Amino acid sequence: MTTFQEIQPKELSENTFRMIGDDWMLITAMDPETGAFNTMTASWGGFGVLFHKNVAYLFIRPQRYTKQFVDKSEYLTLSFFAPEQKKALQLCGTKSGKDCDKIKEAGLTPFVDGKFVGFGQASKIFLCRKLYAAPMQKEGFLDERIPESVYAAGDYHTLYVVEIEKILVKK
Repeated sequence: MTTFQEIQPKELSENTFRMIGDDWMLITAMDPETGAFNTMTASWGGFGVLFHKNVAYLFIRPQRYTKQFVDKSEYLTLSFFAPEQKKALQLCGTKSGKDCDKIKEAGLTPFVDGKFVGFGQASKIFLCRKLYAAPMQKEGFLDERIPESVYAAGDYHTLYVVEIEKILVKK
């Protein structure tokens, strides 16, 4: 397994808009009963402070297979990768773990650290605990163009707020 070291959230120096919006991340959760896990690529989300905690905000559509793992587990990881791993993230964003072993196809090496699943190829892994989840609703949008353009099928994301318990960076 690749060696990682822990840093504090305030030590993170990267541009988080670029990390999520341009470079993307993998959201990974494990079913606590079976040990099975799944991952998905995400390019929407953010970081901040809420409830006096360092948090991340995640958005998952209802049809994503990974969502059932996120819903069953108290914990999840957000994994970030170097640019040379972009094809692996593209694959994890276009194929379902329900239909194939996309982790193997993407050439990723998973490892379990207690309740968390990470990937040896990641440059950073955020170990997170869920704090809040709520489905987004059309009535909540103040800009009515967003539901029309983003949710034409009515498949509104679920918003998750997760506490960042640890950040691991590759040594």
